[in-house]
Amino acid sequence: MAIDGLDGRLIALLAREPRIGVLEASRRLGVARGTVQARLDRLQTNGVIRGFGPNVDPAALGYPVTAFATLEIKQGQGSDVRAHLSSVPEVLELHTTTGTGDMLCRLVARSNADLQRVIDRVVGFEGIQRASTAIVMENPVPLRIIPLVEQAAQDTDGDRL
Repeated sequence: MAIDGLDGRLIALLAREPRIGVLEASRRLGVARGTVQARLDRLQTNGVIRGFGPNVDPAALGYPVTAFATLEIKQGQGSDVRAHLSSVPEVLELHTTTGTGDMLCRLVARSNADLQRVIDRVVGFEGIQRASTAIVMENPVPLRIIPLVEQAAQDTDGDRL
C-alpha cells in the first residue's frame, strides 16, 4: 500500500507520541478529526500500522544479552521447528531465510552463561541440525521505521515530511 505525506506525518506523530488522541493529532496535523480517524483506520486495515503496544526493552526486563542464531533444519521439519521456537520465550523473532541457513532468530538472555541455556533449549530439538550463534556487541542503529515511512511518503507525492 502506498502512503502519502499526510499518512507519513500521522505515522511519525504516532511514533513520537503513541498516546496522542485523534482530536489532538488532527489539531497538530491541521486536518479534520474524521480525516485522521479515516486515515488511521485505513492504515490499520491495510496492515501498515500493526499495533499500539508499549515498546519494551528486553535489557530493562533483565535480558541484556542479545544474539542471532542461524539454524539449519532437517528437510520437512520447518513447521515443527517453528512451533518449537515459538514456545521459547527468549526467541524474540524468527525469520526463514535463503543462503547457508534456513532460519535466523533473535535471542535474548540474562547473561552469557544464560545464553548457553537458551541455545541448548533452541537446538535441543530433533529438527535442528546445526546452529551458528553471534552475540550482539552493540546496537548503533536500533530498529527504526520513521526514515522508511518518510521515504515511502516522499516517493508517492514528492513532499518531504
